[in-house]
Amino acid sequence: MVEHVALGIDIGGTNTAFGLVSQDGHVVFEDTLSTSYYADPQDLVKHIYNAVSQSEHFPNVLGIGIGAPNGNAFTGNIEFAPNLIWKGIIPIASMFQDQFHRPALLTNDANAAALGEHLFGCAKDLKDFVTITLGTGLGSGVFIDGDLVVGHQGLAGEYGHVRVVPNGRLCGCGRHGCLETYVSSTGVVRSIRELDRASRWQSGLMKLQNPTALDVFNARDAGDLFAQEIIEFTAETLGSALADFAAFSNPKAYVLFGGIAQSGDAFAQKVKYYLEKNALKIYQDEIEIRVSHLHDKNAAVLGTAASLFWKAVKK
Repeated sequence: MVEHVALGIDIGGTNTAFGLVSQDGHVVFEDTLSTSYYADPQDLVKHIYNAVSQSEHFPNVLGIGIGAPNGNAFTGNIEFAPNLIWKGIIPIASMFQDQFHRPALLTNDANAAALGEHLFGCAKDLKDFVTITLGTGLGSGVFIDGDLVVGHQGLAGEYGHVRVVPNGRLCGCGRHGCLETYVSSTGVVRSIRELDRASRWQSGLMKLQNPTALDVFNARDAGDLFAQEIIEFTAETLGSALADFAAFSNPKAYVLFGGIAQSGDAFAQKVKYYLEKNALKIYQDEIEIRVSHLHDKNAAVLGTAASLFWKAVKK
């Protein structure tokens, strides 16, 4: 019998995942919906309420943990998230709190993933690590000396918006050359059209009308040379950037999470190769690349519910 659960909600640019999670990380209810279907965020809140309130575990909900792009942990607002259809400032935490009559906490989506890894995943043994979320965009959650780094606005860890290519690809944030424009699901798709490789004209990817990152990895597995070059380019860009980021927090490990990370150990090994190739000598052979253990356990839901329980544990 589960006595207490938290509602974990992960709001992504494409989908929103939500579920009820016990304090030991057991997901007792979960579901997903299309974020972009809801032009008004209040309608998304109502949909989740209607779904969750039907669960037998609903009376045991202690509170709500929400992970979202550009989620400000201090204000409870989503603020100018480039990968969401809702623009401006969205008071998402208060919306859920008013609808559910439960306390609601908001955190950056990548911070939520880092909390989930620390409590339930492959970072249980780590005090210093960075979670890199590879989805529609690229986020990061940074742990230093056992504490999550949040910053004065609650928005620390925007590695995806560190510019890695001067005057590079246009980003949804309005700037050019951000890491996520090269290393994310959307970045991989952009590479199909933008990389200047002679072999691309013989690639089956060029025949697809709306290719996805998954198509690229499937093509790689089928021996497509251009797909292999795209993945090599993506891994090199990420590994090189992680080598530079190590100078900030000196992590023991980077934890890769999200669709691209699920493609297998081969990608992680390539990232590790380029990390070592570009790292300062003092960091070489000191940093692990781990792949999330929570992919088959809905890490998004675990992470956002973990953010609520983490607050309780820290008090």
